Amino acid sequence: MKTPDFWHTDAFPARLLEPVGLLYGLATRRRLVKGGAGLRLPVPVIRVGNLTAGGAGKTPVAMTVMDILRSRGVNAHFLSRGHGGRLAGPVRVDPATHGAEDVGDEPLLLAARAPCWIARDRAAGARAAVAAGAKALVMDDGHQNPALAVDLSLVVVDGGYGFGNRRLIPAGPLREPIAPGLRRAEAVVILGEDSADIARWIPKGKPTLDAFLEPGPEAARLVGRKVVAFAGIGRPGKFFATLRQIGARVVAQHPFADHYPYAATDIQPILDEAYDLGALPVTTAKDAIRLPADQRPQVDVLGVHARFTEPDRLADLVDHVMEAVALAAPAPP
Repeated sequence: MKTPDFWHTDAFPARLLEPVGLLYGLATRRRLVKGGAGLRLPVPVIRVGNLTAGGAGKTPVAMTVMDILRSRGVNAHFLSRGHGGRLAGPVRVDPATHGAEDVGDEPLLLAARAPCWIARDRAAGARAAVAAGAKALVMDDGHQNPALAVDLSLVVVDGGYGFGNRRLIPAGPLREPIAPGLRRAEAVVILGEDSADIARWIPKGKPTLDAFLEPGPEAARLVGRKVVAFAGIGRPGKFFATLRQIGARVVAQHPFADHYPYAATDIQPILDEAYDLGALPVTTAKDAIRLPADQRPQVDVLGVHARFTEPDRLADLVDHVMEAVALAAPAPP
């Protein structure tokens, strides 16, 4: 679905839906309490989640965490719900045979980095990954899912959007109230400049990591070029703004709903428009995965990755977790 405009305002629809949001929050709290501590695995579990629906930047942060683990020789695997895919799992994502309609778009991005499992039952997915040799798990999303005991929980917050109007779904973007959600995290990642004053919500003493999304090397091709941009992500405006920041001339932009299942009839008018304007059609890496196969080569893709201002602080958190779990493991007979 498209992110409603009133999710970042105190407009009438937000106030009208607030009682429903309170019920949503109550249901989330009951689920977390009922879930207890969750399944404890013999390997470290690092969760990268958020408090809002869509668009915070979890996936690039999860990839950065994975890069740290793999650089240390750890055979870590990703674990995702597989939102938008038809398969319930547990199943290991195979980019050669699976499409976004099978496993979702984000798992396909993750699987290009490291082994990735999708499972609506996170505990079952975790068991399958461990049985396949995973020595650590990086969960993309799932901060409100109590199925697994987590050794390091990172909450990602978009610095420009923050918590929107600070109301619960459907009155606002929050999946749960801010205070308890941040308390359950070991650290908070603020992605981008903190223009939403997120820092004032973070509990005293809670580690805060600053990061930003950096465009990939393909950005050089777009500098000074006219582009027709389209995106079906949580907040497409972020992508359009990134294009302008790198120096692309956005002559038209088309926002779609998050995880939108593109059909050829959606894309062909955009390709035609770009041709008529002498522009390049451009989208995100996540969107490109959902494009019809014959149209995908006709679209330029701008990828991004998370760059931390103090990368050693994130690496230290990951190393500490790995060491702590290793020390707690029973000695071999």
